[in-house]
Amino acid sequence: MKLARKINTVIEAFRGGGLGAVTAKSQQVIRRISIRRSEQNWIRKYGVLSEKERIQIRDDIQAMPRRPKVAILMPVYNIDEKWLRKCVNSVRGQIYQDWELCIVDDHSPSPHIKIVLDHYSKLDSRIRVVYRTENGHISVASNDALEMATGEFCILLDHDDELSEDAVYSVAREIVEDPNVALIYSDEDMIDDKGHRFDLKFKPDFSRDLLLSINLVTHLSAYRADLLRKVGGFRIGTEGSQDYDLALRVIDEISSAQIRHIPRVLYHWRAIPGSVALSGDEKPYAHDRARTAISDHLKRIGSDAVVEPTNLNFHRVRYSLPEEAPRVTVITIGHRGDRIGDGIEILTNYSSVEYRSVPADNDLANRLNNSIATASGDVICLIDTAVVPKCCDWLSELVSFAVQADVGAIGGKVIDKHRRVVDGGLVFGGSELVNVAHFGFAEDEAGNMFRGIVVGNYSAVSMSCFAFCKSNFNDIGGFDTTLPMDLIDADLCLRMGEGGLRIVFDPYAVFQLKSGSKLAKQIGARKGETTAFEERWRDVIARDPFYNCNLDPEDGQFRIKI
Repeated sequence: MKLARKINTVIEAFRGGGLGAVTAKSQQVIRRISIRRSEQNWIRKYGVLSEKERIQIRDDIQAMPRRPKVAILMPVYNIDEKWLRKCVNSVRGQIYQDWELCIVDDHSPSPHIKIVLDHYSKLDSRIRVVYRTENGHISVASNDALEMATGEFCILLDHDDELSEDAVYSVAREIVEDPNVALIYSDEDMIDDKGHRFDLKFKPDFSRDLLLSINLVTHLSAYRADLLRKVGGFRIGTEGSQDYDLALRVIDEISSAQIRHIPRVLYHWRAIPGSVALSGDEKPYAHDRARTAISDHLKRIGSDAVVEPTNLNFHRVRYSLPEEAPRVTVITIGHRGDRIGDGIEILTNYSSVEYRSVPADNDLANRLNNSIATASGDVICLIDTAVVPKCCDWLSELVSFAVQADVGAIGGKVIDKHRRVVDGGLVFGGSELVNVAHFGFAEDEAGNMFRGIVVGNYSAVSMSCFAFCKSNFNDIGGFDTTLPMDLIDADLCLRMGEGGLRIVFDPYAVFQLKSGSKLAKQIGARKGETTAFEERWRDVIARDPFYNCNLDPEDGQFRIKI
């Protein structure tokens, strides 16, 4: 059967795009195998603390100016004894000792639950247990656990999962380092019934638009206890996505600066039958409730939008255009021999558009600045003549994001004739300074943290398909005319981000590279021309906040760094 499926996959790929598509599909399979090997190598090398690291952590704990108490909230219902014991033991095995485990049993019918929990509560005074007299479901049980908590922060823990031994320490370290922190989250992985770890999720720093596509925060997540109480704790009726809903209500109350990401795997999510970790289809109702939670969040912040299911049952936010759609100036960037604006006007259903064009030469930044200065559009859209839109609503899609408050620039996805990614989100670091995220991946390939197929944030997006509000562009002084042409879009986005604006990658605005064409970014800056860019953005190049330090930035393919 497996061989038959593989043969059918090859046949379907060939029918869809010929030999090139078969090659692309083969590369996807090879990449998947390589990722699995890299994950196991990473786990062997970094996944378990050495004794030297444990000693260093203990020394650091002793040197802390204060040791905040951390509460761990753990609702329990009818879980197998071995998973319950592993979960509690992972808490008792924490290197950091100033914790409390607040357990609420939600009236489990299995008698072993009370036996096990009574045993642990007698064994360790930091473990406190409440037994509910009726089943109220996970939100009610979690609220009861929150009511018990006396810690400064609360970590959320499911009854069949495990914490790494440095999990609570890592949270406490963040609390001590930043007194204003309100929400902390970490990287995570899966663990199966045999204890094998897999599917490492190396997350970016806080990405608001990615959070509206998937539950970025999920595991491990820790919240300031008084903030949880302020928002009313877990909301009844969101069961299955109660953690997602909680995160969205919390971020309504805080700034992005109060959210900290720990780029280390601190949580092991148990993949067993009945768990969403094993399959997103285990609890289909959870997806609907997640979309309700996102919709409620958007209403609270005043955004006119709908939330739809999308790839792998994740979520797509579709913002409504203003009643009077803003005028857009589309500027095509043409190369020698290209017909300026070729195909653009035909393939858009947006009505209020002004068209302009500039040649792609070494004076590109200056030409664009001059063209934008006299443009009639409130929104500017740059399109490379090397690409053509794959659908007629591409401009409405880009504009709907560009006009959102706090959005600086929005970019789409460019694929080649074999449906491989060649442009879109940009990643900083490595010998090339700037690389295309998921370069060479199939158009429908999820990529790291599913970021290749859902809306999310990057430090920059490419101007091969690029939109922004003219007012935001003017506020930061336009393109820098002293930089080489293939870095001006990255620099513009970074300056917007520095000013507090979000840079958004939208994989639903898809463009195809014309056969035989090259993009401006593929021309490459000459040696010695990048010095000013490197000096200006050395911190981002050293650590791109929308990448992850556990990933190799060399080619933008999110390879695990070993």
